[in-house]
Amino acid sequence: MAVSARDYWDLTKPKVVALIVFTALVGMFLAVPDVPTWVQIRTGALGFLGIWLAASAAAAINQLLDAKIDAQMARTSWRPLVVGKVRPWQVLLFAGVLIVISMTILVVWVNVITAVLTFASLIGYAVIYTVYLKRATSQNIVIGGLAGATPPMLGWAAVTGLPTSADWINASLLVLIIFIWTPPHFWALAIFRRADYAKAAIPMLPVTHGVPHTRKQILVYTVLLAIVTLLPVAVGMSGLFYLGGAVVLNVVFLWYAWRMLDPPDELFSMKMFGYSIVYLMALFAFLMVDHLLLPWVR
Repeated sequence: MAVSARDYWDLTKPKVVALIVFTALVGMFLAVPDVPTWVQIRTGALGFLGIWLAASAAAAINQLLDAKIDAQMARTSWRPLVVGKVRPWQVLLFAGVLIVISMTILVVWVNVITAVLTFASLIGYAVIYTVYLKRATSQNIVIGGLAGATPPMLGWAAVTGLPTSADWINASLLVLIIFIWTPPHFWALAIFRRADYAKAAIPMLPVTHGVPHTRKQILVYTVLLAIVTLLPVAVGMSGLFYLGGAVVLNVVFLWYAWRMLDPPDELFSMKMFGYSIVYLMALFAFLMVDHLLLPWVR
């Protein structure tokens, strides 16, 4: 049976990757203080493509290495490799081609630092997290979350090359936001899917430490997130428009985290999971709009 384009597309986890590359795009915009030059636009577009291809490759490798786990979980049992639509060698070849194209674009037409950081992020997620951390510790998504948090820095590096300490610091603040956001985002899902994780012998926090403990940890990280998201304003990266949006988003997120301590039903954790995705997209959208379209309120 021939492999369809849709099967390859599904291997890239397009919805997840879309959020990843959006934060990279915002990093590109924030890296440029004024109207971007044609060279920056061209380099940014190529960088965006390279980062997207690398993230897609990482997703495909993750599915290759997690095929047995995916087969045991309702959420992932439909994936192309699990149901036999593609073979392992096809997934490996597909991911390899994406990596080669991605690294070629980044090294030749963007810059070496972006290529190095992107490749390190790919290895961090597709190998270190998937092969070891995910199966070894209940803090898997806390430690491994760093690899998934780097896209804003990758975007920043693509258009600037990170030449100064200020570039590194500002880009790192964006990474920190996603890094702190990841635990409450993923643990909300893990609470709802804890039976699947237990069946697959994955030591997610709700499985190893119980749901009540996980709910408390979600609240702790959400409070930390509310604080961390104020740092772009504190360092002068963002202004009042972003501040207003961040405050509103954080109030709602904190309400979800507080309500999670005594949720009305089992589905509430999925509602929080869904909001966490909206939260991150909106937060980075506020960062971009504040930077580009509303300089007069800064």
